[in-house]
Amino acid sequence: MKLIKPLLSLATLTALSLSNAQASMPKSQILLADLNTPYGIQVSLVGENTSYNNQPHLMGNDLYFTHEVINAEQSQTDIMHFDLLTKQLKNITNTEVSEYSPTLMPEKNALSAIVVEKEGKQKLWQYPLASESVQPSRIFQWIEPVGYHAWGINNDLVMFILGQPHTLQYTSVDAAKGQVIAQNIGRTLIYNATMAQFLFSYSKNDQQYVARFNPKNKKVDDLFRLPNEVQDFILKDDNTIAYAIDNRVYQRQLTSLTHVSQWLDLTPYCETKITRMSYNHDKLAFVCDVN
Repeated sequence: MKLIKPLLSLATLTALSLSNAQASMPKSQILLADLNTPYGIQVSLVGENTSYNNQPHLMGNDLYFTHEVINAEQSQTDIMHFDLLTKQLKNITNTEVSEYSPTLMPEKNALSAIVVEKEGKQKLWQYPLASESVQPSRIFQWIEPVGYHAWGINNDLVMFILGQPHTLQYTSVDAAKGQVIAQNIGRTLIYNATMAQFLFSYSKNDQQYVARFNPKNKKVDDLFRLPNEVQDFILKDDNTIAYAIDNRVYQRQLTSLTHVSQWLDLTPYCETKITRMSYNHDKLAFVCDVN
């Protein structure tokens, strides 16, 4: 078993490869907030806070995240799983290469992740959860370099593909060939199951925008501009997104052009800055920078 020391992520993913980006990653920690208890918000630390932990993916009672493993002064990343009921933490991948961006696949029996293969190529892999006898496998042979991804419900997905410029590409497992949907992509990709559309961020005139993509008609629509300091957002409900500015979380409806309100003040739990979040059923996993 590898020594479990906290984590590393795609937080500064630009034109850099993941392997080159590792060395510059700052320390961060993942905290889990239960927003609906008789005592108000209850917050706990997941894992350690002595290295970089990032990219939380919260589904039901399962929290997956990217975790930095340090061995003989070398750094790589694995995918970790935290069980919210048992409070047990375990290593999902435990390999000799780096994995990022854990995401539960549509059938919920496997986890997909970006793998920096030994040759340095970044490809999308799947890790079966139901059976240890089934080996991990590459999902797409030729699509790379992949930075981020989000699944739809029909084995279709959008992917952040690194390049000049970075592009949003749409495909399915059967098609296995990406269709360019948008350029200058940011790192937020979300599927809204109720609307059957993908939400994503992208840069236009040096500003970040929220846009949506309809996979049925391949139409892309701008929704609104994000605040200058915001790079990530989450889907709170079918019509509401949320994003962090420093250590406070704000919300706004997808159909509202102007109204923004504060949702959470997480100052007591994060004195620096919240960089990533994942939300599911009154629970919020958030990443806090460590000074």
